[in-house]
Amino acid sequence: MQTDLLTEARRQAEICNACRYCEGYCSVFPSMHAGRAFSDGDLTQLANLCHNCRGCYYACQYTAPHEFDLNLPKALSEVRRDSWESFAWPQPLARKFHSHGGAIALALVLGLALLFLAIRAIGSAGGAGFYAVLSHNAMVAIFLPAFVLPLVSLAISLRRYWRSVGGTHLRLANITHAVGMAAKMKDLAAGHGDGCNFEDEDRFSHARRFAHQAIMYGFLLCFAATSAGTVMHYLFNMPAPYPFWSLPKLLGTSGGLLLTLGCGWMMVLKLRADRHIGDIGAWSGDLGFIALLGFSGLSGLALYAFGDTQAMPTMLALHLGAVLTFFLLTPFTKMAHGFFRLAALIRDAQRSIDGNP
Repeated sequence: MQTDLLTEARRQAEICNACRYCEGYCSVFPSMHAGRAFSDGDLTQLANLCHNCRGCYYACQYTAPHEFDLNLPKALSEVRRDSWESFAWPQPLARKFHSHGGAIALALVLGLALLFLAIRAIGSAGGAGFYAVLSHNAMVAIFLPAFVLPLVSLAISLRRYWRSVGGTHLRLANITHAVGMAAKMKDLAAGHGDGCNFEDEDRFSHARRFAHQAIMYGFLLCFAATSAGTVMHYLFNMPAPYPFWSLPKLLGTSGGLLLTLGCGWMMVLKLRADRHIGDIGAWSGDLGFIALLGFSGLSGLALYAFGDTQAMPTMLALHLGAVLTFFLLTPFTKMAHGFFRLAALIRDAQRSIDGNP
């Protein structure tokens, strides 16, 4: 990891630890106040606990023009992104995406869409609905490796992270506590429960928390829809296409709506916020990821709405290109933050529940 980023984060964390005005704002500060010195692993853990809600920045009396020039959300954001890049496997892909995320995502979506169209031109083995364009076996052959390989990459990255932050053996109590925190997005409500200041320093709001929840639960519903379709296909011999009132369609439609609305909402919030209270170097990657995830949901809804028209093959190619791009880039995008943050919350539960610093 980059020494200069860790050095600056350590300087700011030591000042914050001495002041303690922001105690109780989020999970960062109880963890920070548990010690007096900060190793590189400690700073990595604090950075991945941080949600960049910015409440501490706007409450701080030592921000510029004070000589301390504190900007803890920015310092932790930079360490957080550097940790993802350092622990990622393979590493060069992560560093490239965060600086050129939008262009990489767009190029991959279009390139993979053209690939799907080329496969379609070769011909399908037959079938109804989407399978008339691309056979079921072809979809499985393409998407199964694209799903498994990113999981392997993430597992390697998280193992490196866990060792870096001094994580110990997992306990069910730690995991359930962390999952509960993540499900409620509790830290985005801040310690006082009024929300965060991400959009405006003078106004507390739950908007970013709700947008995060819409994206998270929308994605989980879409994943559940795919899982339900897989079970119906292989265990009950019920291949697609499915009617609207079937479980895959109900889960997929509601998930697609939440995902599309949540990503659009998050895009508006990020464009409205002050980008200098965060990691400017990851700005392109963040926006590129949000746009990619939102387009995956939107193209899925459009495909369902216009699936009986002549535009279906092209729309299917774009949707599959977006979904495949999302999976391939998952270990190197903001999506990795969800996995790293859950790991950070589990590690923090070991500190707060087990007394394991």
